[in-house]
Amino acid sequence: MLSFQEQIISDLLEDVNGGLVVLSSGLPVSPILVSLIPLLPSHLTPLLLSVPDYLLPSLSVLSPLSISFDLPSHQRTSLYTSGRPLILSPRILIADLLTSRCLPSSISALFLFNAHRLSDTSTESFIARLLRLSSPHNHLIPIFAFSDSAHGMVSGFAKAERLMKCLYVKRLHLWPRFHVLVSSDLETDPPEVVDIRVPMSPAMKGIQVAVLEAMDACLKELRRTNKVDVEDLTVEKGLFKSFDEIVRRQLDPIWHTLGKKTKQLVSDLRTLRKLLDYLIRYDAVTYLKYLDTLRVSEGVRSMWIFANSSHKIFELAKRRVYQVVRADGSKVGLDNKATPTKKRRVTSDNKKGKEIASSSNKEIGGLVLEEVLEEAPKWKVLRELLEEIEEEMSKGTEVMEQITFGEDADSTDIVLVTCKDERSCLQLEDCILKGPQQAMRGEWEKYLLGKIELQSVFKRSKTKLKEPKGFGVIDGGIVTTKVPNESSEPNTISILENKALLAAASKISKSTIREVETEIEATESLKPKKGRGKGKSKKSSVPDCNPQSSGVQIEEPQGQSHDLSTGASASSVVQIEEKSHSQSHKSTSGGLANTKPLPPVQFYALDRDRRILQEWKPSVVIVYHPDMTFVREIEIYKAENPNRKLKVYFLFYEDSTEGQKFEASIRRENSAFESLIRQKSLMMIPVDQNGRCLGPATQNTEPDSALLNSMTRKAGGRKPLEKEMQVIVDMREFMSSLPNVLHLKGMKVIPVTLEVGDYILSPLICVERKSIGDLYQSFASGRLFHQVETMVRYYKIPVLLIEFSQDKSFSFQSASEIGDDVSLTNIISKLSLLVMHFPRLRLVWSRSLHATADIFLSLKSNQDEPDENKAMRVGVPSEDGVIENDVRAENYNTSAIEFLRRLPGVTDSNYRALMDCCNNLAELALLPVEKLAELMGSQKAARTLKEFLDAKCPTML
Repeated sequence: MLSFQEQIISDLLEDVNGGLVVLSSGLPVSPILVSLIPLLPSHLTPLLLSVPDYLLPSLSVLSPLSISFDLPSHQRTSLYTSGRPLILSPRILIADLLTSRCLPSSISALFLFNAHRLSDTSTESFIARLLRLSSPHNHLIPIFAFSDSAHGMVSGFAKAERLMKCLYVKRLHLWPRFHVLVSSDLETDPPEVVDIRVPMSPAMKGIQVAVLEAMDACLKELRRTNKVDVEDLTVEKGLFKSFDEIVRRQLDPIWHTLGKKTKQLVSDLRTLRKLLDYLIRYDAVTYLKYLDTLRVSEGVRSMWIFANSSHKIFELAKRRVYQVVRADGSKVGLDNKATPTKKRRVTSDNKKGKEIASSSNKEIGGLVLEEVLEEAPKWKVLRELLEEIEEEMSKGTEVMEQITFGEDADSTDIVLVTCKDERSCLQLEDCILKGPQQAMRGEWEKYLLGKIELQSVFKRSKTKLKEPKGFGVIDGGIVTTKVPNESSEPNTISILENKALLAAASKISKSTIREVETEIEATESLKPKKGRGKGKSKKSSVPDCNPQSSGVQIEEPQGQSHDLSTGASASSVVQIEEKSHSQSHKSTSGGLANTKPLPPVQFYALDRDRRILQEWKPSVVIVYHPDMTFVREIEIYKAENPNRKLKVYFLFYEDSTEGQKFEASIRRENSAFESLIRQKSLMMIPVDQNGRCLGPATQNTEPDSALLNSMTRKAGGRKPLEKEMQVIVDMREFMSSLPNVLHLKGMKVIPVTLEVGDYILSPLICVERKSIGDLYQSFASGRLFHQVETMVRYYKIPVLLIEFSQDKSFSFQSASEIGDDVSLTNIISKLSLLVMHFPRLRLVWSRSLHATADIFLSLKSNQDEPDENKAMRVGVPSEDGVIENDVRAENYNTSAIEFLRRLPGVTDSNYRALMDCCNNLAELALLPVEKLAELMGSQKAARTLKEFLDAKCPTML
């Protein structure tokens, strides 16, 4: 353990309330937990809520137990007193605390993670309040909260202070990377770092400049709306994913008043940020394919596509893959004007590549399609780097001998290459195994075959639609209105270009079919004759052209799967070794012979969020996509293993947004920590005389002295005995924050499993709560109709609560969008029809969670308190089939109705018609099929019901 980690533990143990620890991104929490938990009282149980997946392997030394809802309640009660660390969800713990299955006296400490995601209405703050209010005075439960996102802790007004109050902690521990202890630990023996700047291709530079221009234009348009804070609208902040959240959070309260243009600008900024990210992450063909999908999906709606720079983005992305050349040798420029150039001949070493090249250069309508297939500049640098590393390893220098025979003999020669996602890992693996040209060739073939599939879809749609409606894509070109005096050449070129692509794609598809047929014939010829065994003997089909060339062998670590696409493993090892003269081999770069050998390479995707340095112990790390969090992990790994030699290579695109984003992320984290340091010097946390943090006050406090003096004539000013308000809450509702707010308002929350409703306020009032998103889904599935029907059946005052979010607009739509006619897709029309069908249903509109709690308080005034046992039995039939508190039982035979609804062919839409026509089930059985079909609205349903009623019962012998 490093010295700064020991200091964190000692600081946390100083205060009995616990504390909030904010670490720099990448600094590990697991060593702190592994050392802190054993220091707690051994006879009590530590609880860990919502543990991240990457922490579970390191916590295995503590032998923790995981608790889920599948575990019976009596077993959970015994585990809370076992003394072993327990990992569980907040929803399970809050239910067990409210039902007294978990006693605060048996808990040693509470550990919370990702504290930047918590708020004063979250379930974790509810748990902290219950533990603090219900724990004995001589037993104070410390709460330890951890966060590795300083930027998340400063989003909002005084978020750190409000979070500390609701968690009942009074100490804030800040540990940035520039802390003195952290810097001294990580910089004592740092790894050897090599920074490699790779120049981008001219086309990549042009695309980047064009995307930044489009982003700047969108930001200027957004500033003109005067709806967003201008300080947040910068291109540098637009590079981060949180920029979309910042803009949307500012616009959400007035979202319904914004025009379509402003809403589209917010969406365009997200699209442009992805274009910048994908430019440096993916290959040229994949990038062009993504642009094609944007052209089709966004089309006319998008604002940035009609900017001046967007045409340059599409043309340069196309030029990285192929070029369109006229028959006379002149090429089509960005302005679609002919410029003279030399014809370029595409060559390929294998037979299939020659066929594709010849087909691509075929003249169609005066245009010739030439393949470019620009490789990513980093690919070549990566291969040269791997070859250089292999040469250094094979020389057997003193450094390597120290690594092999020194104290750290368990280190490996694996070269770890880290990428942003698994797709990049798979593509780099293909580049090493097959070579860059062959990898690009495979992506190009997929792109062309996709063109054929798209063309077949258009042909099928043309046969269905006689006349085109609206805008769309026809033959690869966007249909636009023709402007007078404008040349029709661009549209013609687009059509001819698409035909050239389809011609090349058809050639590829034919060659692929021929290869498959050849493989089938070869397989048939190699099949064993009858009478032979089932043993298989497979030989390499690649000719041995040079015994000195290197081969490719894929080795898989023990217990790991090689298939990255299935997510079974986050890595794969590519081992490249020299073969002997008698061994067959494959080319390492798709036809490139005499390539140098490469070291064992391990690819890792950073989005898998695993700590793999201690597991694989690499000697060399190549950071293909720089990431600030992973850089800190490398520093920690080297500081914990000072005797292990480690060399780190960083691959940056020169003058790109990649390096700018990496540096901006460091600056953003430093500025967030500086803001937290200023807040820490000014914040005030209320504590009592014993040093306990008071936290937010609930409303069930004693009345003040003025109110008591006004009641002196009533029993000498004695405080009246008031019954505590209680609310019965369904267990599923603890996924929301409303039970927490109700408890904060002074109500007693009773968690049970309800068959009808979400909240029971009194014996007469049942509430079904719907958020806006849940309301739309419930209407679409028909679930809301059934829920309201059951509430009307069992309660005299059924209530549908429609709850809006506090930071969003308090309306479904603007007043101008509300029409006079009833529409099946309009939410207002659906609500009107629901109220007309159920006249006793009451609608309650709430602006926020706190407004809902106030509404519940007013509804419960002058009402009796609900009974927990009766609420649980509502809607649940007894052993005799009788349902208690059934309002319809006075006028209807509910048992007969339930039997009718379970008959085959009877649905929710036709059982009422059958009830109106027949007085009892005996009359129903005598109805003919024709009458049943008229009542049920379906001949098939009527036949099904009639056959069931007339079927003979078998006789038991």
